[in-house]
Amino acid sequence: MPEIADGEVAHVKGSAKDPYELKNVGGVYSCSCPAWRNAGGGIERRTCKHLKAYRGVEAEAARLGALPEALATTATAKKTKTVTTTKTNAAGETEEVESDGPPVLLAHKWEVDVDLTGWWLSEKLDGVRAYWDGTRFMSRLGNPFYAPAWFTAGLPTHALDGELWLARQEFQRCVSIVRRQDASDEWKQLRFVIFDAPHLDAPFEDRITFLQTHFADGKHAWARALEQVVCTGVDHLRSELARVEALGGEGLMMRQPGSRYEAGRSHTLLKVKTFHDAEAVVVEHDAGKGKHKGRLGALVCKMDSGVKFNVGTGFTDAEREDPPKVGEVITFRYQELTKDGVPRFPSYVGRAIDKATATPASSAPLPSTKPPPSPPKPAPAPAAPVVTAAPTAPPVVAASTTASRTFTNTEGGAAKFWAIAVDGASHTVSYGKVGTAGQERTKTFASAALATADAQRLITEKTGSGYVEG
Repeated sequence: MPEIADGEVAHVKGSAKDPYELKNVGGVYSCSCPAWRNAGGGIERRTCKHLKAYRGVEAEAARLGALPEALATTATAKKTKTVTTTKTNAAGETEEVESDGPPVLLAHKWEVDVDLTGWWLSEKLDGVRAYWDGTRFMSRLGNPFYAPAWFTAGLPTHALDGELWLARQEFQRCVSIVRRQDASDEWKQLRFVIFDAPHLDAPFEDRITFLQTHFADGKHAWARALEQVVCTGVDHLRSELARVEALGGEGLMMRQPGSRYEAGRSHTLLKVKTFHDAEAVVVEHDAGKGKHKGRLGALVCKMDSGVKFNVGTGFTDAEREDPPKVGEVITFRYQELTKDGVPRFPSYVGRAIDKATATPASSAPLPSTKPPPSPPKPAPAPAAPVVTAAPTAPPVVAASTTASRTFTNTEGGAAKFWAIAVDGASHTVSYGKVGTAGQERTKTFASAALATADAQRLITEKTGSGYVEG
């Protein structure tokens, strides 16, 4: 019988009254029969007697990467070798879990609780995680990726861990290509960006050297090593994160120096996304439990938006013994705001000693206390950077050519204003009650592009928390 072309449907007679439908969507073949629908595993790894009869056992064997005899039964899908990994449960205990995927290293989120100075820094790519086992690509769950032979030609017979990547902000397009099973020429848009060599039982620095030696730019047509640089401190981290996000990137990955490759989630690998400094007023103390019994467990705080939240991490033992008093203003750090305006992963930084206790908190970032560092060497990218979109509303241009935008919030009965003005590589935030001069903060960046990108981020936060321009 003729092959089912991509997007076409074929009908075959089965045991039911109506014929079964055989479909091909992007190289993923399916059948409407109960055997196919009830088969275990991913949809791209299923087959049934109707597909084997229509396409042929050999064609189905080639598609699934199995021998014909392995397709004799279709009750369950063929799985990859089971591996054992470890994870930490809710009680803080380590336990073993079984997985059908390859033994990949997984990251924890950085919650501003570890000094990352000296760690290895790289861009967090928004592609598809891919583990090369020496013969084929696999997903974290063990599903095969059907890369063309010309794409994998020249890859070694040992394991590599990396990302199938198209470009920044092109995740969905990348997924649609990787999920196809017809080894199409669309793979020419992708690159295999390698960030680790699991087969080497050696410190991370040795594995970096290995990858840079064997996969330097130009040594392989479709693969390259991801650039890694040493983080020199929090200013470097902030600068690099702002640079990557301004280009449309997702964030950063941090790898502990000297660490080994291990299966499962590990604190030697941390992912970092946007974090902000803000202020809040302490409104209550939550008593500690367990090891913190008899001292502070968390601060209940309130931002100027009226949102209450708990800050329970970032304290030293001494700070838990003598915490900020109710009414004091604290500085805290967080990664992002939820849709309800609640800070995610807030961490205590310290008392805002330059603020009076009656001063309302601000969600605007604090100004840097140090001059901005020189921008780090940009990481090479296969595709052109994605330019951050300009604000949809036209800015009001003052006589000094400074772009300024003003927003107000009348929720809760108190009219407040918030304004931001971008001038070159700096932006100035003003805020307070409508009718007053308010307060003002200026922050300087490594470039005008970074200042503009950070201003747009702050505008998005404010409009998301109830502020309206005008």
